[in-house]
Amino acid sequence: MNFLRGVMGGQAAGPQPTGAETIQKLCDRVASSTLLEDRRDAVRALKSLSKKYRMEVGTQAMDHLVTILQTDRSDSEILGYSLDTLYNIICNDEEEEQDESEDENTQKQTDDLCALFTEKFLQDPERITLLLTLLEEFDFHVRWPAVKLLTALLKSQGAQVQGIILVSPMGVSRLMDLLADSREVIRNDGLLLLQQLTRGNAAIQKIVAFENAFERLLDIITEEGSSDGGIVVEDCLLLLLNLLKNNSSNQNFFKEGSYIQRMKPWFEVGDDNSGWSAQKVTNLHLMLQLVRVMVSPVNSPGATASCQKCMFQCGLLQQLCTILMATGVPADILTETINTVSEVIRGSQINQDYFASVNAPSSPPRPAIVVLLMSMVNERQPFVLRCAVLYCFQCFLYKNQKGQGEIVATLLPSTIDANSISAGQLLCGGLFSADSLSNWCAAVALAHALQDNLTQKEQLLRVQLATSLGKPPVSLLQQCTNILSQGDKIVRRGSKVQTRVGLLMLLCTWISNCPIAVTHFLHNQDNVPFLTAQISENLGEDERLVQGLCALLLGICIYHNDNSLENYTKEKLKQLIEKRIGKENFVEKLGFITKHELYSRAALKPQPVFPSPEQMLFDHEFTKLVKDLEGVITKAVHKSTEEDKKEEEVKKTLEQHDNIVTRYKELIREQDAQIQELKEQVAALSSQHEQMQATVAQQLSQIQQHKDQYNILKLKLGKESPSQGDGSQQNGLQTEELSQLREELDELRKQHAVLQTQLAERDALITTLQSSSQTTESPAGGSDNTELLQELEALRSQVQSQSSEISHLKTERQELLTRAEAEPSDTAPPSASAELESRLAAQTSETEKMKRSVAELEQQLAASTSTAAILQTEKEKLQSEVQESKKEQDDLLMLLADQDQKIHSLKKRLKDLGETVEDEDDLDTKDQTSDDDDEEEDEDDK
Repeated sequence: MNFLRGVMGGQAAGPQPTGAETIQKLCDRVASSTLLEDRRDAVRALKSLSKKYRMEVGTQAMDHLVTILQTDRSDSEILGYSLDTLYNIICNDEEEEQDESEDENTQKQTDDLCALFTEKFLQDPERITLLLTLLEEFDFHVRWPAVKLLTALLKSQGAQVQGIILVSPMGVSRLMDLLADSREVIRNDGLLLLQQLTRGNAAIQKIVAFENAFERLLDIITEEGSSDGGIVVEDCLLLLLNLLKNNSSNQNFFKEGSYIQRMKPWFEVGDDNSGWSAQKVTNLHLMLQLVRVMVSPVNSPGATASCQKCMFQCGLLQQLCTILMATGVPADILTETINTVSEVIRGSQINQDYFASVNAPSSPPRPAIVVLLMSMVNERQPFVLRCAVLYCFQCFLYKNQKGQGEIVATLLPSTIDANSISAGQLLCGGLFSADSLSNWCAAVALAHALQDNLTQKEQLLRVQLATSLGKPPVSLLQQCTNILSQGDKIVRRGSKVQTRVGLLMLLCTWISNCPIAVTHFLHNQDNVPFLTAQISENLGEDERLVQGLCALLLGICIYHNDNSLENYTKEKLKQLIEKRIGKENFVEKLGFITKHELYSRAALKPQPVFPSPEQMLFDHEFTKLVKDLEGVITKAVHKSTEEDKKEEEVKKTLEQHDNIVTRYKELIREQDAQIQELKEQVAALSSQHEQMQATVAQQLSQIQQHKDQYNILKLKLGKESPSQGDGSQQNGLQTEELSQLREELDELRKQHAVLQTQLAERDALITTLQSSSQTTESPAGGSDNTELLQELEALRSQVQSQSSEISHLKTERQELLTRAEAEPSDTAPPSASAELESRLAAQTSETEKMKRSVAELEQQLAASTSTAAILQTEKEKLQSEVQESKKEQDDLLMLLADQDQKIHSLKKRLKDLGETVEDEDDLDTKDQTSDDDDEEEDEDDK
């Protein structure tokens, strides 16, 4: 062990071995020793030498250390020494701490050495799998070094290690288990490991998210104190950003899992906002970035809209607006909060309406928009804060025509309130202030109030400005052009490129796609000469952008010109360009806009991010306008007069075609409405028809029952009419039954009279139907009237069947009367008479219902306007029915006469047979006498 004593500082005789020789001997000892203690001591010595002799240990001992990890799994101590040694080889902490003092060459050598040993370690992918299996060891001295070693490997060769872990079974799950470790140091280093693992790999990000990472990370953040927590909260937030940024699948999973609602408590800021720690500022900054990731404009519109809706519903937007209006919030947090609120409300009408209703806690209360605009036009405010306010204002107006109208309305004469500061007044003040950045911001903000809104472009033409005492007011459009063209003090202030660019962008947005605004602009005689002079001059590099914007403005005046001014028609403006500027020169100057380096930067994303105020020249929405107009303006300038005429003719043809299409669309809509109404009527009549059919079926069943009862009654009467018998008990009937029969006969006579009355009413009804069919005039009907007629036909058949049934019942009643009068003691039993009465009552009720149904159908026929031909046919049918009804009445009268004749014949026959036939009064007297005789006999018996 002399070499060990030499390394550790002990005194030894003779020449001392070099570091490489010592490491070589230690490696031989690790490879050849059979005792675990010897190998452990050798690995411990290698660990102590690995920081000073990093190159030698890494070159000679790496393979031996990996072998130890494979063979000595039972001894956690030697495993820990081996993992620590490998970590020191691949990532030397001491060298990292000395990075600031080292020169670039030394740092480069260190990085190269790290990459070299990482590549050597990764030559066998199974070594990563070996490290993943070691993570299952619960021993602190094994698990913690394994976590640090994997983290170092991911920092050096992230993509390669990610690929190996991705294909390793349960690889990501083993790493996720680190978050559940009760030892904070392992859990915290596990967070760092997962940060490196999830960087730039969408597949691993999805796996980690579905391993319940969101739940665990949010729990850790809550346990650590949310925004008031320490560095662990920061690590959790960084990992969440890795999982969610540019990963739509994880964002949707985060939203669907109701994790957005759990973010609201993060932003609960108290009244006392003094003394924010640096860690709290960092944490809250990352939390705001996390909210922005969910509603970023680069996300799909549907996903962004759903997240915005969720943030409003759970109160997160309200909480952010509270921070926005709070006092004592650090400037960088306030700036990031403004940017976050901007993207939460961008394009969401509900959120934009809520933001418009937010008031600052001032006296008197002012809208939050006004307070923010005051900061934007204030040159004393930080540059990043002013950019954030501009972005917030742009997002508030994005696809928000209601908000655009409210902003423009604050500039109109009828809505200006002299006692309060409005958004329009602040924008006008910033537009004409001495600060060029305020000019640019106000111009861009006002342009966004006009974006894709023709109504507000025309409304803004009404705005009048009072320039000075004693002078008449001028329009806002004229004042903007005056700043660009006049040669007084205003021009010197507006000669700054930033101010001029802002005003030109405002004018281009204003008159674009608005012929009325183009006419107002051309009406000022100084505007066109100024633009042609600016375009034709050979100015410096800084003025090229202004020349390009002037060319764009003049091109818009040509493209959207309605030729209402004789001096500035399309043709005359093109001739002016050809003579004064030249078409090729004009197109070249127009191309200066898109060739500018700041144009490409502004076109990347909506948020205005500029390193310095001087580079703040282009707006994102304006770059879209330039892209749309550059090509069409170039074509418009090169077109000849004949092509313009052809184009005008084509436009007129298209307009006519559009008008025709519009008329047909309106006609189709009207027809659809009519069809819908007819369908509703058909449905109503169909339901009514079904009800009628059900009623008819019910009545038919009742009629069938009556017929069956009638047949049974006939059979009974046939059986109970023998010709033998004498005294008061002929045919087995008692005297009291005869009196009951007389009462029933009286009732039958009354019912007979009622039936006669009903027949008369029916005649009147037929007469009414005839008159209604003759007086009804209407055009040919459709399917609805056909169904109505079918229903009427069905009801007529029912009426006929009811008439037939009434005839049968009358016949039956007459037969009973005949039998009763012909044979006083031979009559139907009371039960049969009662059944007959009930049937007659039911039939009468049904007849009344049928009459009401006929009356309803009569009203429907009277209201119909499209069944003239069908009603004519119906009239003929009704006339035939009237004739048939008259015939039926005649037949009924004949039947009654026959019945009377039969009664007389039966009486005569009884007299011939020797029977005494008396009238009803004689029968009553006889019955009374017989009753008295019976009573006297009873008294004698007593």
